Amino acid sequence: MVLAVIKQRRSYRDFLAKEVEEEKVEQILKSAMFAPSANHLRLWEFIVVKDKKLRDLLAAAKRWSYFVNLAPIVIVVVSKKEATNRYWLEDSCIASAHIYLEAENQGLATCFVQIYGSKRDNGADAEKYVKKILNIPDNINVLCLMPIGYPKQKLAEHNDQEFEKGKIHYEYYK
Repeated sequence: MVLAVIKQRRSYRDFLAKEVEEEKVEQILKSAMFAPSANHLRLWEFIVVKDKKLRDLLAAAKRWSYFVNLAPIVIVVVSKKEATNRYWLEDSCIASAHIYLEAENQGLATCFVQIYGSKRDNGADAEKYVKKILNIPDNINVLCLMPIGYPKQKLAEHNDQEFEKGKIHYEYYK
């Protein structure tokens, strides 16, 4: 059944003005924390933002974050910086993928909004902007924003035509 959820998963940028139940948010966060982590360090953390003023400020983080305030909740995926763990980015991305899939499984929608390495419209660092808004210390990286809500309209699921056998290589790249 996991493939069914994966086929339904889409990136949504428009949400209903409907609150998300706490039980669903908890299930989403559990799924993120069940993600694999290099050396099982589990350095990722999650900031759940419900406050409308804060969501409005996050929507201004960069050009492609304009819609995050349309969702009733934004989960900000962050990770501690540690010299011994160079895999924070991969670990945080896997946790974010779990958020994507469990949101879909709960009948909700989301979209990965890259913050780490992104620029604001004025050329300033988007991560520094988000850190200032949410009082995130310097030793924490901000990977992304994930607005969570009920989709305004359901998008078509992925189909088998998207499965491209020509992109699969066996033994060697051919």
